[in-house]
Amino acid sequence: MSDAGAAMAIWQYGDTWAGLPVHWLARPHDPARMTPQERNIWELGGGQQSTWAEVGAAAPDAAEVAWALSVTYARDLPFADLFAGFVEAVDTTRVRVLLLGYWATGLLSEEPPDHAIRVLCAHADRFPALRSLFVGAIASEEHEISWIPRGDVTPVLEAFPQLEELTYRFGQPVRPRGGAQVGGDGTGVLRPVRHARLRRLTLETGGLPAHVPAVVAACDFPALEHLDLWLGVSFYGGETTVDDLTDLLAARNLPRLRHLGLMNSEMQDEVAAAVAGAPVVAQLESLDLSMGSLGDAGAEALLAGQPLTHLRKLSLRHHFISDAMRTRLDAQIASAGVDIDLSDAMDLYEWLIADGAGDGRYVEVSE
Repeated sequence: MSDAGAAMAIWQYGDTWAGLPVHWLARPHDPARMTPQERNIWELGGGQQSTWAEVGAAAPDAAEVAWALSVTYARDLPFADLFAGFVEAVDTTRVRVLLLGYWATGLLSEEPPDHAIRVLCAHADRFPALRSLFVGAIASEEHEISWIPRGDVTPVLEAFPQLEELTYRFGQPVRPRGGAQVGGDGTGVLRPVRHARLRRLTLETGGLPAHVPAVVAACDFPALEHLDLWLGVSFYGGETTVDDLTDLLAARNLPRLRHLGLMNSEMQDEVAAAVAGAPVVAQLESLDLSMGSLGDAGAEALLAGQPLTHLRKLSLRHHFISDAMRTRLDAQIASAGVDIDLSDAMDLYEWLIADGAGDGRYVEVSE
């Protein structure tokens, strides 16, 4: 799989994922459920794709696209039925890349947070070629990240031993109608697990639970090369502290890790200070501290800590670093050949300062 640098943006849906063009699975057109106007338009278009077989016949090569599935509030087509149609219409034994989007026929909070995961895992034997998976592929134009219920993605790793890339986007824990709260008791998102082939893990959220970094550190991921964690803010469930990063920064179970992202944090200065003296840095080629509230104190900690000149890339994008400090970063790090990203210098929110609600800094993704 290619680098997922063409990742789906949080704000809108992207055109590619894992190096392949994204193809949203079409649903059959049922004339019986159409309004007269919809039926006229459908008939003028030739009345095609009224069955799953016709959807499959019109679909692209199963191995040449990133398949995306979403019901998007479609009350007449539950996600499980959409997925069954997908398996019927497409040769899923050749599907390499899959994105699971909106899985509820109403509000996501009305369905179990791991509903899409359960449906996929129940069909694991139909996806022997699956190598890249995105769970929660929902852009904010459709549903804010904080509203995406937090579940447990561990069953995916248990059901797909050949998986190489996993992205999980989630928000806060919810209590489905008639059920118990999921993901808010220190057990959500991920449990310690062994996976021999996973190379890339990305957890995207506006608020990371405190237990997650230690759980990642406790997992046995001998092939993991790329790890991104969005830490988020306390208002949206971001409980992770710098102390919670201790085991992860030691990287005892991550021998092949070459990229680490600790991003989107309201305590980005403290994270930078912890990273500056962390054992994991020596084995990295790329370090990402972007999307957060990084200021001069965090930048100073990076300059005063262990050398970073062995890195190929250092991303500090979306920051609150002064011009003078940026000049120092360029002189001491970029001049050594490190590709340092200092784009998106942000302005303080003066109204936050006036209201006594902080120092005016903010993260890129929270709600």
